[in-house]
Amino acid sequence: MSYEKPYEGLKVIDFSQGVAGPYCGMLLAQHGAEVIKIEPKDGDWARNLGQEYGQHSAFSVTANLGKKSFVIDLKNKNSQSILDKIISNCDIFIEGFRPGVINRLGYGYERLKNINPKLIYLSISGFGQKGPMSHKPAMDPVLQAFTGFMSENKGPDNVPHRTPVIIFDMTTALYATQLVSTALYARLTEKVGKKIEISLMESAAAMQSIRLMSCYMEGPYTHASSPSGTFKTQDGWIQIIVVKNHEFEKFCNAVGWLDFINDERFSSNAERRKHESFLTKEVQKLFINKPTKYWKKLLNEFQVQNEKVQNYREFVKSEQAQALNLISWLKQPTTDVLWPIPNLPGMKPLDQKGNFSVAPYLGQHTREIMLELGYDDQKISNFYKDKIIF
Repeated sequence: MSYEKPYEGLKVIDFSQGVAGPYCGMLLAQHGAEVIKIEPKDGDWARNLGQEYGQHSAFSVTANLGKKSFVIDLKNKNSQSILDKIISNCDIFIEGFRPGVINRLGYGYERLKNINPKLIYLSISGFGQKGPMSHKPAMDPVLQAFTGFMSENKGPDNVPHRTPVIIFDMTTALYATQLVSTALYARLTEKVGKKIEISLMESAAAMQSIRLMSCYMEGPYTHASSPSGTFKTQDGWIQIIVVKNHEFEKFCNAVGWLDFINDERFSSNAERRKHESFLTKEVQKLFINKPTKYWKKLLNEFQVQNEKVQNYREFVKSEQAQALNLISWLKQPTTDVLWPIPNLPGMKPLDQKGNFSVAPYLGQHTREIMLELGYDDQKISNFYKDKIIF
């Protein structure tokens, strides 16, 4: 154990697919845990989500760095003895099936805790383990709709939009990792494992706490300060935020609104919010006449919060991203491209030489793990022949 890899020596078996569960497992792997990814013959469906590159997609690379891929037929009755061997020596079990499925497969918590009393069992679902929607399939866009997020995420067309950033999958993974971490700490004194249940719906609600409360009590979204927002310039878009009175004064000095500085209509943020429509229109009239670079330079000189709306390529290539060594350019198995993979906050940059920087190809470690479990070559060959492992 070390600060660099505090989970070294821990073993995780990850039955989950998609993003939420796998990303949690990936984070555990990056902290040093050995994570065995259990996959069906056709692989985790995230491998085929979006543009495919060999056996990978952006989804599968992101969520599986540092893992070992073990392909096995969960529905074959002869697979259970193999998996039980792994589970008996594991610290953490992750699953992301709809409620009831994992029990039907034979890997419910009640059975597994008898095999391994110290097992921390993480169960991730879409809508939770109970309630009228618990058995409904739920990917991130469905949760964006159900939890109110899309109703707040409207453009000028006033149409609810989903965000392509899978925020609730990723948030669920972060909350799940936090729960697993605290359970590991508690296990030092408790000496037994526990079952943890978490859902995308709960994570979505928690992540949206401020907007959820504000909207429930005050109604649909309005800016928390004014003038603030995203404005069209002569050649693009710029985001500004003006909150405090001294910030409004700086903004007025920057754009020449000297008469507005002492105008009672704009004497506080509360008053400015009452006149948000007016201020927004006036800012837009200004910004449309000059390019983004002009406004960014001017507002920076007056220390007004602002930034050009960039695309991902611009962000990755920015001087600030490069100064922080934000991106590692890495090769991945079965693909012919370099992947711009963001390094995890607070951790050393990913290195092509390290196993933690590689998302495995399908079944890459099946034989290796079988040998570690004590099966000889002949037995392993028979398992392959009988299509129990792949």
